[in-house]
Amino acid sequence: MTNTDLSNHTPMMQQYLRIKQEHRDQLVFYRMGDFYELFYDDAKKASQLLDITLTKRGQSGGEPIPMAGIPYHAAEGYLAKLIRLRQSVAIAEQIGDPATSKGPVERKVVRVLTPGTVSDEALLDERQDNLLMSVNQRENQYGLAFLDISSGRFNVLELTSEEALLSEVERLSPAEVLLNDDRSWPEALLRRPGTSKRPPWDFEHESAVEQLTRQFQTQSLDGFGCSHLTLAIEAAGCLLQYARETQRTALPHIRSLAQENREESVVLDAASRKNLELTTNMNGGREHTVAAVLDRTATAMGSRLLGRWINRPLRNIEKLQARQSAITALKEGFHFESLYPILKNIGDIERILARVALKSARPRDLARLRDALQQLPELQQQLTTIDSQTVHQLAEGISEHPELEALLTRAIIENPPVVIRDGGVIGEGYDAELDELRSISENAGDYLVQMELRERERTGLSSLKVGYNRVHGYYIELSRRESDDAPVDYIRRQTLKNTERFITPELKEFEDKALSSKSRALAREKVLYDELLDKLVEQLGPLQECAMALSELDVLSNLAERAETLNFCRPEILQSPGIEITEGRHPVVEQVLDEPFVANNVTFNVQRRMLIITGPNMGGKSTYMRQTALIVLLAHIGSFVPASQARIGLVDRIFTRIGSSDDLAGGRSTFMVEMTETANILHNATEQSLVLMDEIGRGTSTFDGLSLAWACAQYLADSVRAFTLFATHYFELTQLPEECNTVVNVHLNATEHDDRIVFLHAVQEGPANQSYGLQVAQLAGVPRHVINQARQKLSLLEQHEATPQPMTRPAAKTSRQAAVTPQADLFSSPEPHPAIEVLDKTNLDNLTPRQALDLLYTLKDLGR
Repeated sequence: MTNTDLSNHTPMMQQYLRIKQEHRDQLVFYRMGDFYELFYDDAKKASQLLDITLTKRGQSGGEPIPMAGIPYHAAEGYLAKLIRLRQSVAIAEQIGDPATSKGPVERKVVRVLTPGTVSDEALLDERQDNLLMSVNQRENQYGLAFLDISSGRFNVLELTSEEALLSEVERLSPAEVLLNDDRSWPEALLRRPGTSKRPPWDFEHESAVEQLTRQFQTQSLDGFGCSHLTLAIEAAGCLLQYARETQRTALPHIRSLAQENREESVVLDAASRKNLELTTNMNGGREHTVAAVLDRTATAMGSRLLGRWINRPLRNIEKLQARQSAITALKEGFHFESLYPILKNIGDIERILARVALKSARPRDLARLRDALQQLPELQQQLTTIDSQTVHQLAEGISEHPELEALLTRAIIENPPVVIRDGGVIGEGYDAELDELRSISENAGDYLVQMELRERERTGLSSLKVGYNRVHGYYIELSRRESDDAPVDYIRRQTLKNTERFITPELKEFEDKALSSKSRALAREKVLYDELLDKLVEQLGPLQECAMALSELDVLSNLAERAETLNFCRPEILQSPGIEITEGRHPVVEQVLDEPFVANNVTFNVQRRMLIITGPNMGGKSTYMRQTALIVLLAHIGSFVPASQARIGLVDRIFTRIGSSDDLAGGRSTFMVEMTETANILHNATEQSLVLMDEIGRGTSTFDGLSLAWACAQYLADSVRAFTLFATHYFELTQLPEECNTVVNVHLNATEHDDRIVFLHAVQEGPANQSYGLQVAQLAGVPRHVINQARQKLSLLEQHEATPQPMTRPAAKTSRQAAVTPQADLFSSPEPHPAIEVLDKTNLDNLTPRQALDLLYTLKDLGR
């Protein structure tokens, strides 16, 4: 809308619409008195998202104005809801003086809240990172940059495939994603809530380098080791510019740029993360996840770091062994017990420091920071008793900060109010001017009594009184009889019938101070508070290092407690390939069972690379597979693992194809999703990968499903040679070890009792001999009549059993096979081949040599 278009609107609506033009993609909270008002489409949208009343008030431009409003004092709760819904908000405050304004009070957007750039405590999940991500693309190369503005962590990486991009987005789970509007993007990325596009010039390379070097106050990016990552640097430049636009302030806590390398970590694709339920369960919650079992951290910042470790397992043996050694030292001396209460009192100083840097820290943030610094001496004393090089290195990073602790102790009262707005935050004795102003405001009556006594003694005038009224302010009153004896510094202010009133320079000064002392005290307090934030910003580097070291100490101490409480063992990490787990357990399932968990062994080596797993449904095949993957993953974060003994060789990737789900929005059936995930595994798994395949081929006909399952298993065993757990109900696959010497059969056993099934959950060598399908159906509550009919049909089928032959060698017939009829190929043509038609129509006896040669060329073309 142009300025001309605004001419028909009221002055206030003109002001609002000008602001809205600059914030088209955000809801504009327009301050009017004690309310934030929303108008037009913003009001309609907000009424739906926030469940608030939509009204129409007055007219502007000849039309009623749709309106919706929220109270100013309750805005935080509404903002939190909008941020959770991935909605951005621009807050327009009154910055003009209503007393002097002509027309509408001047308003200005003072803050833009977006899902990826919020730092307020009330708007964030304290145990989850809140990331802003930017992505750039060129051909099939992707550059990613991601920033946690609530901590200052800023990372970049580059990827070489769409699959890798979607995998990293799933791992990082950003709250907001910025995409180059000049590129095409996967539909799955565009559908993510919080995704928006930025103009291509925001990704210009020279501008990005200039923005980043100015932020870090360096001449180049060489010192960060990522200057060669052109696409990632361009994404980082766009991201930093966006962060500055939304925060409307400097970002001093963003002090460096770190490169992430996928080769340094164990890679999990999006499906594998979902199937293993690492930090989020299938319903999107946190309950019954690996993180829920492992996380007993004392601080929120420790919880977030643990989540990052779980989502990014490492392949660096030195780092993993260093973590293990620290956990061992913390566990053996039960040091985690004494560290927990100290760390608990430290709190989330990582995010407090970010709010300090953004000048949005509240008084209670500074009180918590003060309390945290007061814990450090005792913490250091505890750390000196722990025999661990890693712990001692963390102690150096934590350090102590006595000067800052003393400053905050003097500056901030013990229990400050929530906000600085109403004052009462700065402690007595911190600033003489503030103390004087407070004293005047609080003790004006005492001051006047003392002045009256002092002046009577000085002048000897018995009728002298010191008084105050609203019209004339403070005064010294003398009777007419004594008024002629007033001292020379008394200045006549008012003459009454029987008295004279005077003012003195001292009383005038006191009057000026007293009448404005409260507002001046508040203004002075705000100045002192801002100065205090500036002093803290100067020490931001050491304080951030302290926060990072405290987070890591918290995680290691937590893992020590978990190892002791849950009876985890220290795994041996090996460079050589192989996995050997003795009495392994599922860390999550074990915690929710009422009865003891049945532990099982897993052995993989160069001669034993695939386990074909058979057994009944509900028998524990999926649990056995998942627990193997989780034990391997936990070993790669440096944690102890749920087993009595474990030797784990480094893996490069963990793949899972487990469970059934569709993608209706993307137009993919359950079977298509299954095949897409299978294709990803077959293309990307290596000899160093761990692969979990569950019931491949079940979403199609018997012939197709069995053929696909056989071919996938054989390809993984012969060509990929990944360590593979392959669960199946196709008993024909148990013949695969006869062709592949690295394939072994195992099964989960069960037994029947009174026509009912009893699951034993123990893994044994060899194939299963029965699927127990009817027994499981009966256990699930299928009506007895249906079960009986199924038994009769099964008996009939077994009398006429037929075995499909999709594999390369005949398979032995097994029990419980259904008779099947070979299916027609959906894609075969009922028409004869064109070459056959040509030959049928040709009289070969009458062909000349030249015609015969031409016929051969024709048949050759038809055969292509």
